[in-house]
Amino acid sequence: MTKNYYDVLGVDKNASKEEIKKAFYKLAAKYHPDKGGDEAKFKEVNEAYQVLSDDKKRKEYDTYGQTFNGQGPMGGGFGGFNASDFADMQFDFGDLGDMFGDIFGGFGGGTRTRRGRDISLEIDVTFKESVFGTERNVLINKVGTCDTCEGTGAKKGSEMITCTTCNGQGKVHDVKRTVFGNFQSVRTCDTCHGTGKMPKERCHVCRGVGVTNKREEIHIEVPAGISNGEMIRMSGMGEAVSGGQSGDLYVKINVQADKLWKREGNDLVIKHSIKLTDALLGVKQSVEGLDGLIDLDIPAGVSAGEVLRVKNRGVPHVHDKKARGDVLVKLDIAMPKKLSKKAMSLVEQMKEEGL
Repeated sequence: MTKNYYDVLGVDKNASKEEIKKAFYKLAAKYHPDKGGDEAKFKEVNEAYQVLSDDKKRKEYDTYGQTFNGQGPMGGGFGGFNASDFADMQFDFGDLGDMFGDIFGGFGGGTRTRRGRDISLEIDVTFKESVFGTERNVLINKVGTCDTCEGTGAKKGSEMITCTTCNGQGKVHDVKRTVFGNFQSVRTCDTCHGTGKMPKERCHVCRGVGVTNKREEIHIEVPAGISNGEMIRMSGMGEAVSGGQSGDLYVKINVQADKLWKREGNDLVIKHSIKLTDALLGVKQSVEGLDGLIDLDIPAGVSAGEVLRVKNRGVPHVHDKKARGDVLVKLDIAMPKKLSKKAMSLVEQMKEEGL
């Protein structure tokens, strides 16, 4: 059955790329297996995102209800289904189940590429770092390419020979006998993992697998303007797998709160207190911004709660670093707790004048 990818991500069919991205990050964090989430749900969410985030695949999906991965729809009387529609289904029909799996597998045009597991981590950044960007080096434990054999699985100095299991084909043909006759299926060779080659002598560290548990330093670039809870996807930085491509690394950003500054979209908000006389007469002052002093020209007669806008001193836009939001200065008027006789006299005079 073809899934409704929009329903999977919980977005409208007309959702923008940004809305689809945000929905995916939220659900990926929720269902990721490393965080105790539902692995099946995570795979479903990832599958939906891979289609809807790609303009070509999304257009095919919107038009035909599926994607063709460059191979075009299937012909014949199967209604245009892809082999992948059946790849994850489980049949409980004995030999008949094997037969149907073989039939639909035969239309797939080859075996699936092996892919390593996706992993995730969280890092904390200061409010200022979230605004202007930063970098981190983080040590993580994961399954990675063996450093000793560089992923070949061979002992140093040993040559690679033709796989004796598949004779260098990378695939193994299985023949199953059923009441309807013999049916043949094709699967990736378990010995060489589809490469067609095997080490003459195995690496003593990874035992010929090509991958091993290791501690690896990851360099993370946090872009300017990132928001709290957003995730950075680092393609190919997840766990490695023999004979396939590595998974992805998802980095969740936790932004620490600031005592003075708040964020509203791409605008930065700060409260600034002024004296009653400054509010009445006007004044030129400065506030310490995140990237230097911000000059304020406070006009005479301002009221408490009024907002002064300083252009282009806010948060840089994620997709356009030259463009920035604004700084919003919310004014607070500090009322004097005690007046001198002279000040009291002046206030009384203002009162008589109806001010």
